[in-house]
Amino acid sequence: MDADPADVLGASRPVLGMVHLPALPGAPRYGGDRATIRRRALADARALVEGGIDGIVVENFGDAPFYPDSVPPHVVAELTAVTTALTDAVEVPVGVNVLRNDAASALSVAAASGARFVRVNVHVGVAATDQGLLEGRAHDTLRLRERIDADVAILADVDVKHARGLGERAIERTAREAVERGLADGLIVSGPATGEATSTDAVTRVSTAVADLDRTVPVLAGSGVTADTVADVLVAGADGSIVGTALKEGAETANPVDPERVRAVVEASRQG
Repeated sequence: MDADPADVLGASRPVLGMVHLPALPGAPRYGGDRATIRRRALADARALVEGGIDGIVVENFGDAPFYPDSVPPHVVAELTAVTTALTDAVEVPVGVNVLRNDAASALSVAAASGARFVRVNVHVGVAATDQGLLEGRAHDTLRLRERIDADVAILADVDVKHARGLGERAIERTAREAVERGLADGLIVSGPATGEATSTDAVTRVSTAVADLDRTVPVLAGSGVTADTVADVLVAGADGSIVGTALKEGAETANPVDPERVRAVVEASRQG
């Protein structure tokens, strides 16, 4: 898998925007209308493209409380249907994140829908989360990708948000192991929670740690990036960013995407 950002993510300094899906059928907050979910997802995706976004990440954000390791088949089916609608509707690369940590389903959805990449919250190591202990399953994820012949990049979180790694492991070691031993195609550094700023120090430490590896992998800032801070994370060493909350109306995560907010972040990234 070629991990050049322009090939994997659609641009050399990509801004990826989030499509946070409402609760899907079977989830406690499901509103009872599949058509509404798909209309909302398409509207958000089109608003992101209108604002100049380089790529999109779709995730089952509304499904809390999340299944820890694997979601049931009906969730995979819903995500595949919605993601396929998005890949058919937009020209930019689309990625998939199946919360909380279902890399197998994410890969399967991506392969079936034509998505280009997946986000895996815990790819290597162990993390303590509100879903309990999550264990990285890089060994299964990489073998599944080969088995189903999926041309899908794997973006792995390093010390993912809403979690705490077990043991005294430096972020540099986790980053290197995700690439050297977990064979991740890219890394994501995020803040402690959704919408909270990514530490520029953490970005620098991760990007420096993987700079001398045999493979070049992009490092993305994964939370809390705004029009005011996107240049800072790029200067710190990030190759791009994943932005959700800052692109929504009123900067509220569950609100619809605001194309003007998208445009502001994209323009700031280009100038950074």
